Amino acid sequence: MLNQYLPVLIFIILGVIAGCVAPTLGYLLSPKRPYPEKQSTYECGFEAFGDARKPFDVRYYLVAILFIIFDLETAFLVPWAVVFRKTGWPGMIAMGIFLGLLTIGFIYEWKKGALEWE
Repeated sequence: MLNQYLPVLIFIILGVIAGCVAPTLGYLLSPKRPYPEKQSTYECGFEAFGDARKPFDVRYYLVAILFIIFDLETAFLVPWAVVFRKTGWPGMIAMGIFLGLLTIGFIYEWKKGALEWE
């Protein structure tokens, strides 16, 4: 039983090693030549302005919800399609409920105007 998990354990160990070694080598081998422009704070290529604590526009959150809707649809619809014949009608009903809920979320986004750019 544990032999089946050995490749996964090796993969995790190699991933952790690569994730630690690469940034460390980059830091150690990179040139260190600080200058005022490099050390200054910036926002999208220009000097920062305004208060960083001001609230975001609600449209930002609506776009985030829209991304989650389509991300979830892709993440669950593709594996379901692979095993569609094995799940039968119960799988079809469950996926219909799932897609119905996503459709309700999409209609909510549409009505709130998240799909319109200004």
